[in-house]
Amino acid sequence: MTVELPPATRLFLTRPDTATLTTLRPDGTPHVTPVRFTFDAVNSLVRVTTRAGARKARNVATGGPTPRAALCQADGFRWVTLEGRAGVTDDPARLAEAVRRYTVRYRTAPPAPPDLVVVEIAVDRVLSLNL
Repeated sequence: MTVELPPATRLFLTRPDTATLTTLRPDGTPHVTPVRFTFDAVNSLVRVTTRAGARKARNVATGGPTPRAALCQADGFRWVTLEGRAGVTDDPARLAEAVRRYTVRYRTAPPAPPDLVVVEIAVDRVLSLNL
């Protein structure tokens, strides 16, 4: 599913800001953490690189048959939240694409721990304010 975003929202999501990523722990409570991310507007896909052992990656990996996550980027009273089905992969091609996009957006490569994975969110819902 591809979500259509207004130009101002797409532009906002290209800023080299951090966001918060929300995943659910096994007990159902939310885990919220600051992250750097990229958004692929063509494929409606959020990418977050992290360690396989990180709580966010473990939450998604053990999130049952349809794990979901939400990412929110905010600047004062302007914000956008991207929600969708989440997955974790260590596929070399997908990792390379995530690293490439991160490097372009933040002008530096992401950390590269030996257990690097990418959390991907297939966005199916967008909420925003003042964009």
